[in-house]
Amino acid sequence: MTSSPRTSSPRRAGARPRTTPRSTADSTPLDPGAPDRFDITGQLYGSSAFFGAAANVIMQLSHRPVGYGVLESTVEGGQIMRHPIKRTRTTLTYLAVALMGTDEDRAAYREAINRAHRPVHSTESSPVRYNAFDPELQLWVAACLYWGAHDLRRRMHGPMSEQAQDAFYRHAARLGTTLQLPQHMWPPDRAAFDVYWTENLARATIDPPVRQYFQDLIDLKMFPQPIRLTFGGFHRFVVAGLLPPPLREQMGMSWSERDDRVLAGILRTVGSVESRIPKQIRMFPINAYLLDMRVRRRLGRTLV
Repeated sequence: MTSSPRTSSPRRAGARPRTTPRSTADSTPLDPGAPDRFDITGQLYGSSAFFGAAANVIMQLSHRPVGYGVLESTVEGGQIMRHPIKRTRTTLTYLAVALMGTDEDRAAYREAINRAHRPVHSTESSPVRYNAFDPELQLWVAACLYWGAHDLRRRMHGPMSEQAQDAFYRHAARLGTTLQLPQHMWPPDRAAFDVYWTENLARATIDPPVRQYFQDLIDLKMFPQPIRLTFGGFHRFVVAGLLPPPLREQMGMSWSERDDRVLAGILRTVGSVESRIPKQIRMFPINAYLLDMRVRRRLGRTLV
């Protein structure tokens, strides 16, 4: 899935992600809420949440408005360094609701996240302007989630057919439209997405305060020391391998061809085992978080 980036004029660091105009190749409107023959549950693997979470956070926060929005957030319950379990539940529940939920599920979770997002906006002292309701920033976050999911699917289970990739891509629009992203802002096809991704990744900037936040996240400093000592080194290795090279370089993380072969072997092995187990088991914990959200909603409990 490659395409040549378009020539564009330089933009200042920290500028909001650039949207890609709708291509004329396919003018058919996309409706993420419409019935789709594509079975998304066949492409969801719980291990992806384990392997790809931290690398995806780094990708999302590499755009300065998103990074400082998280770094400066006063919403304590959303701070992963203080509440790692709660924050993980919120993120994975969002993925489950966006990709597998009904229209009612998405509407309820959108409302809950909107309440949490209202205080998230820049102040006079913020290095960049940001607002959690900015659809351009939501587009970048959704693009990172899609790119990471597609990348891990390919690494662990091999490439999908062209038809399946197209269907998966169309379905992934829900990662943004479940919040405030208008459908027309989601690049209309994978070629348009590649242009958007290449241009915006090239402008990604990791400032020192955000980089230190990433280092703490990678080293699992939100967990007790026994967990950090047991899993920290492996976690750092996986994060380095899953980051796009430009972001890996900005993080100062080394990577060799041998590292690449080792990680590829690990991912293929896990993927091979995963493909042999029942769907509901391999989807865990994503399916469990969707069920949890529905139970909490029925009981009138807080969703986020």
